[in-house]
Amino acid sequence: MTIKIVFFASLREALGVDSVNLQISGSCSVSALIKQLSDQHSAEWLEILTAENIRVAVNHDIINEDVEVADGDEVAFFPPVTGG
Repeated sequence: MTIKIVFFASLREALGVDSVNLQISGSCSVSALIKQLSDQHSAEWLEILTAENIRVAVNHDIINEDVEVADGDEVAFFPPVTGG
């Protein structure tokens, strides 16, 4: 199955990409997806994507717990938002 992963704002800058498509066989949770990304790229990805206050959305819905993703899902990572 294919999962589209999108990175916004400072995460995009830190990782050097705005999105990736990840091929996964079988079921996969968001935490397993993060682990697979860090295995494919670097340990720095794990540190960046699991940092405090990073928000994750699956198919445009912010999630607050580890969920399973399905073929065709979009997973988005957002840095903390500040205002003024």
